[in-house]
Amino acid sequence: MTGAVIDEAAVAGRRAEDDTAETRLTIGATQGCERLEQRVTRYATGRSRSRAAGDREHVLFVVSGAGRLDLDGHAHALAANTGVYVAPGERYEVDNDGPEELVVVEVTVPGPADPGPAPGRQVTVRLDDQPVHWAGERQFRLLVDTPVGCRGATQFVGEIPTGHAPPHSHSYDEVVYVIAGEGAVHMADIEEPIGPGSCVYLPPQLLHCLENTGEATLRVLGVIQPAGDPGSKAAVSGR
Repeated sequence: MTGAVIDEAAVAGRRAEDDTAETRLTIGATQGCERLEQRVTRYATGRSRSRAAGDREHVLFVVSGAGRLDLDGHAHALAANTGVYVAPGERYEVDNDGPEELVVVEVTVPGPADPGPAPGRQVTVRLDDQPVHWAGERQFRLLVDTPVGCRGATQFVGEIPTGHAPPHSHSYDEVVYVIAGEGAVHMADIEEPIGPGSCVYLPPQLLHCLENTGEATLRVLGVIQPAGDPGSKAAVSGR
């Protein structure tokens, strides 16, 4: 199975009438990703229409802007570098006080067979409050994960220094959104440039690596399914 690299700006946005949200479906079944869907939503000033989680878990990350998420009548502050968990069956609206857009990356995964609330439920998680984990010279922090009630996925933000790791694979599905920096993704003898707004799908067992080709840190948002350790590898090339 091959992966995919999509430029968010190349995907047509959709906005419903009387809604503040313009949404782009960047990764899904069209790219061969059957269980995860990644969307980038830009909220204009004002209050969005109500959005239903349905039977899927929704894992959100605020890229930029500030506002509030109203989840079943309870308000939760939104700011850059905040992870958000919306459980199956819940509804939410987003308030953006402006004047800047509120940019959110949302990944959905199938909900659990038992839709009841999980222990330790949290709605929002601040990146700055999370401990740093290391995988070689790269570091990552977990946001939405099983300890906050999400059963089917793990959300993290990774930081990649200049250079690249050996090609490797994972046992999980992974979708990536580039927050900042410049680089390239290597997979299946293909090299694609990536930068802010790049969206990447990495299926299980695909040999790949992300390379930082610039001087600044390459910051990426990742979501893996099923939930687990983003630093685990199924195989490393040459070993």
